[in-house]
Amino acid sequence: MNILLQQITIADPNSPHNGNKKDILIVDGVIDKIDNDIKDNSAACFNGDNIIASPGWVDIFSHACDPGYEFRETLETCTDAAAAGGFTEIFTLPDTNPVTDSRTQVEYITQKSKGLKINVHPLGTVSKKREGKELSEMYDMKQSRAIAFTDGLQPVQNAGLFLKALQYVKSFNGVIIQLPQDKSINASGLMNEGIISTRMGLQGVPSIAEELIIARDIELLRYTNSSLHITGITTAKSVALIKAAKDEGLNISCSATPYHLFFCDEDLQSYNTNLKVNPPLRNRNDMLALREAVVNGYIDCIASHHLPQDWDDKTCEFEYAKPGMIGLQTCYAAVQTGLPGLPAEQIANLFSLNARKIFGLENSSISEGNHAAITLFNTNEFIFNKEKNKSKSQNSAFLNIPLHGNVIGIVSKGNLILNN
Repeated sequence: MNILLQQITIADPNSPHNGNKKDILIVDGVIDKIDNDIKDNSAACFNGDNIIASPGWVDIFSHACDPGYEFRETLETCTDAAAAGGFTEIFTLPDTNPVTDSRTQVEYITQKSKGLKINVHPLGTVSKKREGKELSEMYDMKQSRAIAFTDGLQPVQNAGLFLKALQYVKSFNGVIIQLPQDKSINASGLMNEGIISTRMGLQGVPSIAEELIIARDIELLRYTNSSLHITGITTAKSVALIKAAKDEGLNISCSATPYHLFFCDEDLQSYNTNLKVNPPLRNRNDMLALREAVVNGYIDCIASHHLPQDWDDKTCEFEYAKPGMIGLQTCYAAVQTGLPGLPAEQIANLFSLNARKIFGLENSSISEGNHAAITLFNTNEFIFNKEKNKSKSQNSAFLNIPLHGNVIGIVSKGNLILNN
């Protein structure tokens, strides 16, 4: 199938056409030609006003819930939501049942996802069964195309085990992803510890529970000279710790979620269970510090932390609600709304290019001869509602909120997939 994208503004710092409005001809999934006025009567044509094209977006932390929790999400519904959100690649969490801690489980996901709209890259566990006691079969999983390693929503607490894991992945240039949370510090907390939690009468999780793990993991990274990605950072001090480690030359990167950039603990005063997330929403100063870090390039990636939950687990008292929200379809709009001055080239870096570099994905620069993985978007108004939702679950705090940042569609696996 030939695809012709007409008069599209290219946002790709690695492309010779960056910032220019061009026609893009795609033949059999490869960018065949980029020029001012391309004619191809056999091609499926697409054009629109103020459309921007960037290399296909990558989400590095999505819970597809498959296998084991298909009542919340499946690989099919997760990739449908991801495609609607502009993603051509997603990394799926190993927090499944059975846990993705072996070659067999990685191959189950890679085989099942072959016919889906976008590319799915399984994340393998760091420890067996995510128990934090013994290393998993990381080398075998890497051979079966696990993209990186994480214990997902159960971050590694044992420093000795984490040290061994960092040493082990060096042998094959692997990357470990860590969610920064010291579970020995008020693991039963329901929200950020501070003035708001005191007013609401809810147990809080102090920011030090995050910052201690980051400081510890940086020390272990310094000792091993390995590769580490910290996802879901939430505080100004976390940003400072990681920036200092980068300045030192350590191979560390980080990501933030759209909801930590958009909301803060003040928004929890309505007891909206969809805003109960882990790590929790921090105070306004931390939220603003995260935004500033994105603008300054200290945060490498945006990670959706897409976490579907069953209706019963959110429609209950705040204390008993499970943490997390779906976020693949609102990822870009939340960031664009919270940071309206963010240039399109920086969107390309945050959503695609940095993740591709960190995790060794295929180069998808919008240049002739390259494989076509492209996201089409603009800054128009977007309202996410139940009719637009592609996920099996409904736990989103962004429902019916007017946002600015609309995904038009994607080019993935040789197909043009447009949102309705």
